[in-house]
Amino acid sequence: MLVGNRMTPNPMTISPDTSIAEAMDLMKRENVRRFPVVDKDRKLVGVVTQTDLLHASPSAATSLTIWEITYLLSQIKVREVMTRDVKTFTEDTTLEDAARVMVNNKIGSIIVVRDGMPVGIITESDIFQIFLEMMGARERGIRLTVLAPYVKGSMAAITSAVTEAGGLILAFDTFLGEDPSNWGCTLKVAEISEEALLEAVKPLVVEVVDVRQA
Repeated sequence: MLVGNRMTPNPMTISPDTSIAEAMDLMKRENVRRFPVVDKDRKLVGVVTQTDLLHASPSAATSLTIWEITYLLSQIKVREVMTRDVKTFTEDTTLEDAARVMVNNKIGSIIVVRDGMPVGIITESDIFQIFLEMMGARERGIRLTVLAPYVKGSMAAITSAVTEAGGLILAFDTFLGEDPSNWGCTLKVAEISEEALLEAVKPLVVEVVDVRQA
């Protein structure tokens, strides 16, 4: 799956000359927390977040009147507070690469560009949604986690045994084992009893780590 399949397309953008007051009003009205900032040719030149705008605003302890605060915020432009060194993705970036970059750089969202122009945004919420789908979290079934021998065909043997026992595999994911001799997998299986599922896989695995209705 690629970023282009799961991004939010056509993000609202603002100009570097937009005032902080305007940007804050737009964020509130559109219920978003960030804007790509584009020049007159719609090329991406930065990104501004809700946090950027709040940091640029006077604190609650200020002695300024509401009229003075409003005037001040109308004079400060987005270009003065936006982040210019922006990490971006293209639509053909894989989701795992996107997740890795976001985690490694502690970024909650990244702009997706085409020919230098923003065409979408992908956020950590999008990645969490994909994780839920991959794990079958919205489907009812038996969630089984096992460690299997780290040999060719061990995972294929497990899935075949589950299917032959009448189970419907809703989700399947692998992970690193406890040592180089094994690796793990988590399955979400429907249309089979817990007893029948365990009977099918136990001869093929090193350990049953967890099993539960979910």
